[in-house]
Amino acid sequence: MRNGTLRLMDTDYPAHLLAREPAPPYDEEGPFAIWHLSEDSSLGRFLPRRRATAPADPPLVWAVDTRHAPMFWLPRDCPRGCIWRVSATTLADREAFFGQTAANRVHVMESGWLTRMQECRLYAYRLPREAFRPHDVGGYWVADGPVDAIEQVVIDDLLARHADAGIELRITPSIWPFWRRVADSTVEFSGSRLRNSAPHPDRFRVKP
Repeated sequence: MRNGTLRLMDTDYPAHLLAREPAPPYDEEGPFAIWHLSEDSSLGRFLPRRRATAPADPPLVWAVDTRHAPMFWLPRDCPRGCIWRVSATTLADREAFFGQTAANRVHVMESGWLTRMQECRLYAYRLPREAFRPHDVGGYWVADGPVDAIEQVVIDDLLARHADAGIELRITPSIWPFWRRVADSTVEFSGSRLRNSAPHPDRFRVKP
């Protein structure tokens, strides 16, 4: 166990394997590796499981690569929206979402989760690359059978982690005014745990 960056392997990022354009690299990213991030420090073996949102799908072990691991630098149940520019992002959307920042990746979380964010400690479990194949959603990787972790890396001070990576972290009362605009844009994005977001008129609004 050690406290440090996810900087462990000597391979370049395999963008050609992904079904979508990957997120841009971040500061101190380090080489490509496969990870599972958790608030549980006692994990070691990962067994295939069915997702609650897709019970008919086969059970899988899910993981994320180094490039996309920052999407999980938050408490597990924290609603978050992560965006980045890709080659198809229009000039108008580049200006709308990135015109006032030097960052090329932006994460948005709700202020109600700030205390938990400050107190959160994560454990990144490095997994054997050869056990995984890329999922259709770029940055995610899946395995069909049990997988044993190779190493555990402690990730704490998640606010500083974002700052050191050059990823802008926005803290707002509600994610929804931002997220509604993201969904209709040409930026690439990933949203998670939105069901845990604070009440807001936009939360369940049906788009015309």
